[in-house]
Parts: sequence; structure tokens; C-alpha cells
Amino acid sequence: MRASERHASLPLGHVLLPVVLLYPRDVTNLIVASRFCRYASHIVGIEWELRGLENWDNEQSYIVISNHQSSLDILGMFEMWPRMKRCTVVAKRPLMFAGAFGFGAWLSGLVFIDRLKTEKARLLMKQATARVIQEKTKLWVFPEGARYNKGCIQPFKKGAFYLAIDAQIPIMPVVFSQYYFLDSETKTFEPGKVVITTLPPIPTKGMTRDDLEALSDVVRHQMIDVFNESSKDLAKQKKIAI
Repeated sequence: MRASERHASLPLGHVLLPVVLLYPRDVTNLIVASRFCRYASHIVGIEWELRGLENWDNEQSYIVISNHQSSLDILGMFEMWPRMKRCTVVAKRPLMFAGAFGFGAWLSGLVFIDRLKTEKARLLMKQATARVIQEKTKLWVFPEGARYNKGCIQPFKKGAFYLAIDAQIPIMPVVFSQYYFLDSETKTFEPGKVVITTLPPIPTKGMTRDDLEALSDVVRHQMIDVFNESSKDLAKQKKIAI
């Protein structure tokens, strides 16, 4: 986690922890925590514009697919949790050891995986998907596999698409516009605005693993189009070059 992003995340852990201790490993903790943690966006000067919220159906399970540019993504997700309701996130295992924030995230039901331990990671993902179906929850996955803030969406890893097809549940694409205010070279950021767009869900009913490549390509290209469009919208609003 970069220094500037770490400062934004530190207050979240101290607020999150006492809230989630009451109901450990319950994903609804994140709804309650979001009411407290959203203030961090105001502190660091980030404004979020949410589009496509009408596409969420709280009675439906989804595999949520999102681009991943920064640890600041969690602030945008906190803006969305009151609408998403029951949603958990797949995160890298090292985050679990990020002090109060990591412990609070574990208590909130996040799924931590070690990508170097492939078989164990697959088992944890399958277990998480089974819980998603049983409890009508959403499972949020960053298929790029790593943060990338260079003005594009990287190729997707296929794990989330395997899960969606095997479970026959829809994919819900979510796109964060470019973090034009975050400089990865100087590791600093300025106040700015981000558009988060929820696209209509993509059904996987009747698909098999033979459809995986085509499904992944369709989702990624839809997201690239929205990423470019929403980033250009911001450029016009802020009169900046993106």
C-alpha cells in the first residue's frame, strides 16, 4: 500500500473495528461500517459519482468484476455498500495483517487468498461462491490481479469467470474511472473526483467453460468502453487532460 493511500486507510481501521466485533465474519458489518467510514473520502478530498445503481438487485447473487487502480478503491466501495447490501470482497492475504484495518476486514467476512497457493485459493473461492448462492450475497473480485493506475484496464485473470460459469450466476461489471489525481511515481494524490459505473448484469445461465474466453473478453471490452467514456466525462468537467 502506497504511503498516501495508507494515510487514507488508517482511520478506517479504527472506526471499523468496534463496529464489526459484535457480529464477527458477517458481511452485513460492511453496511454499518460504511456509514462511519465514508467520512474518510471527505478528509482526503475525493468525490464519488455513482452511476447505474438501478442495476443492483438485492435478491440476486452476483460475481462482481471491477477494475483495480488503488487501495483507495475501498473508499468508493464504502459509498456503494448501502446499495449493494450483502457483498464481500476477495483480497490478497497480506491485507489481513494490515493492523486494525486488516483485522476489521477479516471480521467483516472478506475472503483473503494467497495467490501463490493456487489450490488453497481455489478452494476458498469455491467456498465463498457457495456462500454467495446460499445467502444471496455478492462476491467482489478484482480480476486484473494487481493495482494498475496507468489509464487502462489490464487483461483479466480467469478465476472469477470460472466461478460465475460453474455457479451459473450473473457477472456484475463495475468500473472506476481513471484516478487522474493519483500520481504513482511521486506516491501522492490531490483532491479529485471518481465516477463508479455499475453495468447491467451479464447472465451465465447455460454457459460452460468453453464459453469462458468469450465471456471474459465481452466483460473486459464493455468495461474498457465505460472506463474511457467516464474518464473523458471527468476530463470535461474538470478541464484536465486524461
